[in-house]
Amino acid sequence: MPEWVEIIIRTLATIVALFLITKGLGKKQLSEMNVFEYITGIVIGDIIAVHATDVDSNLFYGVIAAFLWFIIPWGAEYLSMKNKTLRDFIEGKSTVFIQNGKIMEDNLKKERYTIDELQEALRDKNIFRAADVEFAVLEPSGTLSVLPKKEYRPLTAKYLGIEVPPDKQPETVIMDGKVLHEPLANLSLNVNWLETELDKLNVSIENVFVGEVDSDGQLTVDLYDDKIAVPSPTEKPLLLATLKKCQADLELFALATENEQAKQLYQKNSKKLKSAITRITPYLK
Repeated sequence: MPEWVEIIIRTLATIVALFLITKGLGKKQLSEMNVFEYITGIVIGDIIAVHATDVDSNLFYGVIAAFLWFIIPWGAEYLSMKNKTLRDFIEGKSTVFIQNGKIMEDNLKKERYTIDELQEALRDKNIFRAADVEFAVLEPSGTLSVLPKKEYRPLTAKYLGIEVPPDKQPETVIMDGKVLHEPLANLSLNVNWLETELDKLNVSIENVFVGEVDSDGQLTVDLYDDKIAVPSPTEKPLLLATLKKCQADLELFALATENEQAKQLYQKNSKKLKSAITRITPYLK
């Protein structure tokens, strides 16, 4: 067998093995790794690279070595899930760097973290003074988690006392010009509803690159042709405007009628409708 053919076969085999090993180690291996996982990734990558290109090496031995480097971290991860002490030893503990605006110098030295590195990490969080931080902790993954003091946190609807509607997960119902039936069913909708909404926008499914339905059941689409402007959904603004018009009409009827009983009825229902509009306005904006 020519060497170039053997290298191709070895490479394909090691790619499959590396893919299966990475999948077996879980998604955390792809994002935030502890020291053990970091070492494992380096060693497995080195084993795969050597046995993929070295035709004199025994591929079977390489697979065995990679499998051992897979099974040992996997076993350690499984045991650490059952034992907090072992988990702290393998994954490490969080280290407090700032508390009540005060930098913990001893903890910085313990983690070999300089003040320049700390300030750089704070600037990444848009914080330029350590005194503005309530709590900052270095996670075992190496990332810095920061909690600013209350007066420096962004305003939220809760702080302002504003009622906001709950959000549900948006669903992608069209992708690459094709209907995705499962997300559509998750929203308790069907293809007929989708076609009706597309007709309102004067758009055909084949021309849609991505179509999404938000938590309020409104469809927004992105077309293949970026030069075509698609109107924004108008159902909610129109409904709000219609309710306000009805409330205004009730007030006008109350002013126009000379029948005292009818006037009180109009005024009573106008107040009820106004109260209802106030409560649902956050949901319709």
